[in-house]
Amino acid sequence: MTPLRYLLPGRLISTLVAIALVLAVACGGADSSQAAPIVRIPPSPSPNVSPTAPNAGAASETTETTPVWQQLAPLPFARSEVAVVALRGVIYVIGGLESSGRTTSRVEAYNPASDVWVEKAALPLALHHVGVAAVGGKILIVGGFAPGFKPVDTVFEYDTETDTWRQRTSMPTPRGALAAAVVGDMVYAIGGVTGLGEDNVASLEVYDPRTDSWKTRAPMPTPRDHLTVGTVGGKIFAIGGRFRHSFGANVDANEEYDPVADTWSSKVMLPTARSGIASGVVGELIYVFGGEARSGTFDKSEVYDPSSDSWTQLPPMPTARHGMGAAAVDGIIYVVGGGVSPGSADSDANEAFYP
Repeated sequence: MTPLRYLLPGRLISTLVAIALVLAVACGGADSSQAAPIVRIPPSPSPNVSPTAPNAGAASETTETTPVWQQLAPLPFARSEVAVVALRGVIYVIGGLESSGRTTSRVEAYNPASDVWVEKAALPLALHHVGVAAVGGKILIVGGFAPGFKPVDTVFEYDTETDTWRQRTSMPTPRGALAAAVVGDMVYAIGGVTGLGEDNVASLEVYDPRTDSWKTRAPMPTPRDHLTVGTVGGKIFAIGGRFRHSFGANVDANEEYDPVADTWSSKVMLPTARSGIASGVVGELIYVFGGEARSGTFDKSEVYDPSSDSWTQLPPMPTARHGMGAAAVDGIIYVVGGGVSPGSADSDANEAFYP
């Protein structure tokens, strides 16, 4: 007669042996003074694994992630209407307004890898509501308001390696609350306003750092201030803002500029009309944060996809505010500073968004 062990598959034999051992223990066949070993089955990985630190070293077990916010080391000097820009993996926060209304020339650098702030050489002139861009390994501060909301045409270049500033050729049109974008090696200064209650500026002026010179291009169709801009695929998208410096006159405009054709076109509007907003670009998407209106500040987060000309709502910011800045490093957007209530207010918030 063929032994039973030759008729049963190996896996089934192992299972029967395991059952026999368990029954033996349960029936007292084993020494009851010794606990049976516990076999722990590791849980299946979560379908949505979110990062918990800006410099997490371990690779995610899945490719899907849920957008999430994280609060980080606060800005050492609370303020709003700041310029925020990233260069070589470091975030720079430049100028701004204190809640008292005082204008500052302060500059601070934040290292996301260490979550540490360092003070840097101050701006040559105290400014707020400036345009900021990183190009050619340097940081450019364009226009803005001097104390008393006086519009300026100044251009300052910051060398992060030597921690020094120098002045460059002035912008043709003095203005503040403008936005700046980079396409290739060129800096585009867009929109703004000439002062409190004054008319908006539709000007689009282009700066070439290589020749230290300016050119005027096609004006923006909807003149406005306190807008934000993002560059995707060589095109500039001018989003949101307001008329005549009034947060009671917010707009939802979204206009695309083609530098090659020197033309503007309208796109799907920002879902929530607001101004004093900030944005960051990750991949081919533009993420827009915060803002203000007469009713208060916004915690809104929305993302625009130029390829489909569509908007998507995202998890709100932990701290509702306006007048902050945003910059992306390694696919993470850092939203820094701002005001927690409309008008003169400040914040030291430093919050990272993981798309």
